[in-house]
Amino acid sequence: MELIVNNSKLIVLQLNEINFDLVGKYVNKYNDLPNFKKLLNFYSFTETHAEDNYEELEPWIQWVSVHTGKKFLEHKVFRLGDIVKESDKLTQIFELLEKFGLRIGVVSSMNAANKLVRPAYFIPDPWTDTPSDNSGLSKRIAKMLCQTVNDNSAGRISFGSIITLIEIVIKFFKNKDFIDLLKLIFKTRGKSWYKAIILDVLVHKIHIGLLSDKKPDVSFVFLNAGAHIQHHYLFNSIVDAEGLSNPAWYINPEEDPVRDLLAVYDRLLGDYCDLVDGGVRLIVATGLTQVPYNRVKFYYRLKSHSDFLGLVGVVFRRVLPRMTRDFSVSFNNNMDRDIAVKILSDIRMDGNGSCVFGEIEVGDCEIFVTLTYPSEIGIGDRIVLSDGLKFDFYEHVVFVAVKNGMHSTRGFVFSSPNCRLAGEKSGVHVACLFDTIKKVSLMK
Repeated sequence: MELIVNNSKLIVLQLNEINFDLVGKYVNKYNDLPNFKKLLNFYSFTETHAEDNYEELEPWIQWVSVHTGKKFLEHKVFRLGDIVKESDKLTQIFELLEKFGLRIGVVSSMNAANKLVRPAYFIPDPWTDTPSDNSGLSKRIAKMLCQTVNDNSAGRISFGSIITLIEIVIKFFKNKDFIDLLKLIFKTRGKSWYKAIILDVLVHKIHIGLLSDKKPDVSFVFLNAGAHIQHHYLFNSIVDAEGLSNPAWYINPEEDPVRDLLAVYDRLLGDYCDLVDGGVRLIVATGLTQVPYNRVKFYYRLKSHSDFLGLVGVVFRRVLPRMTRDFSVSFNNNMDRDIAVKILSDIRMDGNGSCVFGEIEVGDCEIFVTLTYPSEIGIGDRIVLSDGLKFDFYEHVVFVAVKNGMHSTRGFVFSSPNCRLAGEKSGVHVACLFDTIKKVSLMK
């Protein structure tokens, strides 16, 4: 391939699932979101769509489409983390651009495998079992993100993660940034959604720091707090009330986590807008988006997946927590796998007989499991195994959230004026963003 020398670098900001119709309402209502206003008013806009089947509307599917240029039926990566198993069959935008002679940086892009030969930096998302780049810092950051995100519902943070967090703050936060971080930390008391916001602030500062130190030609950064907050608190949005509301014990009706998120995101977006003013090109993409859910549904997560599997008699080789309610289990043989499927699929809630693990996908020596029980789990609630044994279930789960947002096929893409994409066709499949990124990356 021809070596391309880029005079202007590109940043791809992946604002996962942000509903920009909703953002526009906040921009019109308030005067403190100047960078979102700039994005909406002065950047080129393209609307995308994703899959038609709702079960295929998952961010870990759509971002693989973005990264590979293939629709789901072509790339067939259905689960978070499964890109690793399929990576030999698929070429991602990262390694394609590397073959053109560009240096690539990646921070937390969802369901992306590290196949780069000489990455400027690569820090995987917290759920995908792929290596970071070889620097000690990237390895420590990846380990910290995995631990804090997967143990967030239980409120656990390891000593090693604390040390890495201190290292990140010292290396990437200036005085004012540190003061702003402290303010956000104080807000977590009684406002747990700020934990997700803080994590994105950390990811952003890591990205900005690595961008400055390593100077890649193309850099990708993935922020997920918007998806999390819409998913769990959209009913509290002051500009998008749909008649449904959250229980008062869950969140104060006067709180609006979406507005809290956008206030912080606007400051982060401002850093990228400043870089655009200096000549950097910027693409902002959502993958898909969310709209209000039509009923109240509870989400729970196992506290310790390995402890629970041992308790119910599952013999396994390895268990990997995935996003929210999901986990994958690998086995030494398919006999152990089949026994595990039988045990887990037979588990019912004592009293109402509802299935607990209603989605189990079977593979070779592995299964992918979702805790699907949708109702509130209280003290003393028990599960029943097929042999009649009963266990206290409340002690083995942690409450995650009440579902507020559901996925929509629409996606939003914004590009800075220097990308020269004003004529790009709207209404295309999100996989077409692959060619857009390639086109802008190779601009001279």
